Amino acid sequence: MSFDAEVVRAEVREWLAANWDPDSTLAEWREKLCDSGWGCPTWPQQWCGRGLPAAAQAMVSAEFARVGGVAPPEGVGMQLASPTLLEHGSDDLKARFLRDTVAGRIIWCQLFSEPSAGSDLAGLTTRAVRDGDDWVVNGQKVWNTSARHADYGLLLARTDPGVPKHRGLTYFVLPMKQPGVEVRPLRQMNGHASFNEVFLSDARLPADYVIGEVGGGWAVALTTLAHERRMTIQTQPVAKDGGRVAREAYQESLQLREPYKWYPQRAGRVDLAIERAKSHPGGPTVRREVARLFGLASVSRWTAERAAAARAVGKPPGPEGSLGKLANSNVARAAMRVHAMLAGPEAMLAGADGPADGLVAEILLSVPAVSIAGGADEIQRNIIGERVLGLPKEPSVDTTIPFAEVQKNATRLAKE
Repeated sequence: MSFDAEVVRAEVREWLAANWDPDSTLAEWREKLCDSGWGCPTWPQQWCGRGLPAAAQAMVSAEFARVGGVAPPEGVGMQLASPTLLEHGSDDLKARFLRDTVAGRIIWCQLFSEPSAGSDLAGLTTRAVRDGDDWVVNGQKVWNTSARHADYGLLLARTDPGVPKHRGLTYFVLPMKQPGVEVRPLRQMNGHASFNEVFLSDARLPADYVIGEVGGGWAVALTTLAHERRMTIQTQPVAKDGGRVAREAYQESLQLREPYKWYPQRAGRVDLAIERAKSHPGGPTVRREVARLFGLASVSRWTAERAAAARAVGKPPGPEGSLGKLANSNVARAAMRVHAMLAGPEAMLAGADGPADGLVAEILLSVPAVSIAGGADEIQRNIIGERVLGLPKEPSVDTTIPFAEVQKNATRLAKE
């Protein structure tokens, strides 16, 4: 789909000149975004958008930045829930949730992984059973960011254990504010508590809160996962200067970004590694590792730019997301190695006693997470092998037999 960039630029400038009021409330401004479609210009017109091609997004964002205009809220709602609803949701679900998400009235979380179903997500055991006009859900989820303050969760649950595991899953919208949902924070080894575990005990949701088809949840989940691999979290809040809208958006971003404040350390802090190498010169081995880190970081950045260019011309998320994620894991580990070599034994010291006020120790404890979150490195290699290189899939027996007959750890241990 082509478009006239100059015409669109003139339209958004004219609209901003007539409507941007930095002294209005954030709620009032977001309603204008929903009505005009300029907050989500690539979405369909009937769903808070303008139907423009993906290439228009960067241009519209630049015009908003020029006047200090505030965008829709960040996080799971706009980056995961909304794209999934747009692609697979019924019109009723779109009408019920999209506008409220753009307006910032509701917060979302993702309820996929389980203690025994992480990389093998299709092996999850959380059950959803139809009960009249409701579904009743029982099970446990883990690694759920923002679950403590979310209004709704993107839930993947098993509705039919009598078919192979990928075909017995259904994708739901789960109301989080109910007695059957218990959220417990998880303390991480780096001292943060960004994640939660969620216990579902006879939690209920309306029968029509299904995204896609009953039993077709795996295809919907793949859409969400594809967007998750390219999901970006800005760890710095929006500017708080510029009127009431900016101040309220700043407070909103502080809350939304709180769980992600350690993500720069998870990524290895390449910037800090190179700066520390300049002030702490080492021998040839250290210099070689710094050069390797710089090369890996550059390649990773170029991969991300290629993926952004593909999105700009309207291409859907593809295997480049797995390539980029795997590259980020390699960069983070290389940065961690450089930090450890530069700091020596002092890298183990936390707080003010440690290098960079303990930041190096936090990096060493945080980097392993980047190889797990959003799909483990092994999963990304499988995707790259199968979808990019065209290699045959790994042999598996549990994808062809009913899930109820698949031997699980609990069953095996009981027999032993």
